[in-house]
Amino acid sequence: MVKLKKSRGNIRNWIIAIILWSFFLAIAVSFISETLIIKTNLIVTLIILVIIISIGVLFDTIGVAVTACSEVPLNSMAARKIKGAKEAIRLLKNADKVSNFCNDVIGDICGIVSGAIGAILVFRILIINPTLESALLSAAVTGFISSLTIGGKATGKNIAIKRCESIVLKTGYAVYALSFLSRIKNRKRKKL
Repeated sequence: MVKLKKSRGNIRNWIIAIILWSFFLAIAVSFISETLIIKTNLIVTLIILVIIISIGVLFDTIGVAVTACSEVPLNSMAARKIKGAKEAIRLLKNADKVSNFCNDVIGDICGIVSGAIGAILVFRILIINPTLESALLSAAVTGFISSLTIGGKATGKNIAIKRCESIVLKTGYAVYALSFLSRIKNRKRKKL
């Protein structure tokens, strides 16, 4: 009974945390991308759009890899002290949360922001060439964004399932490197 209450409390805390993360990440990504877009031309706006879509695809791939990966080979790598393996195991032990964060939070934010960038792109093109049919242009841009997103995620899922160990280990290494840099930064602050 106590375990069940603890589990419900953990789930509730995770949901509250993920809602807050989503809110602040969405604001940050939207603000940064739209601030960059205001100051750029159509080509750079298109490049930013492709980067946002690529980030969504990358995180979707990581989320699928974490749910598809077995812990056994990574335990072996951790025993051999391969950098990032311990962090990869931690990712696997929290696969539900990692998958939720990667697939839903980052993926959905990138989807929403890419849609907003698409609307800005349509608006800019119509300013340059007002004779274009706005509904047709909007449909074309929406189709472009959708095909890149869906095609990218389908490809990413296929790769994630086939190479899940490698992807999870590389993600674990990225977590290891970021935490290492964070520890170095904290040591420097303590010395000051």
